[in-house]
Amino acid sequence: QVQLVESGGGSVQAGGSLKLSCAYTGLRYSMAWFRQGPGQEREGVALIKTDGRTTYADSVKGRFTTAQDNAKNTVYLQMNSLKPDDTAMYYCASRFLGDSWYLAKSWHYWGQGTQVTVSS
Repeated sequence: QVQLVESGGGSVQAGGSLKLSCAYTGLRYSMAWFRQGPGQEREGVALIKTDGRTTYADSVKGRFTTAQDNAKNTVYLQMNSLKPDDTAMYYCASRFLGDSWYLAKSWHYWGQGTQVTVSS
C-alpha cells in the first residue's frame, strides 16, 4: 500500500519561494505534483519518474523543479518566482503505469494536500 504525506505549504508574497515535500511509504512508482485552486480542476504541475526524468507543465516551466531523495523516500517540489496564480492546494500522487500524466484521473494514490497561498 502506498501512502503519501505532503508538507511545506504556506503563505508567501509574489516572487517568493517555497519547497514542498512528499514523503512516501510502500513501493516507489512514478510520482507527480498536482494543484487545485478554488473552483478549478486539479491540474498536473510536474512529473518525476523512478529514473529521475522530469516533465513540467508550461505554466511552471523554469520556475518549479521536482527532485527525489530515494534514501529519504521523499520527493520535493521547489517553487521559485511564485505568482498569485500559483495559489492552490498542492497534492502529490503516485501510480505504477499510465498515460497522460497531467490528468488527475490517471493517478491511483494521493496525499492529503498542502495549501500554498501567494499574495500580490
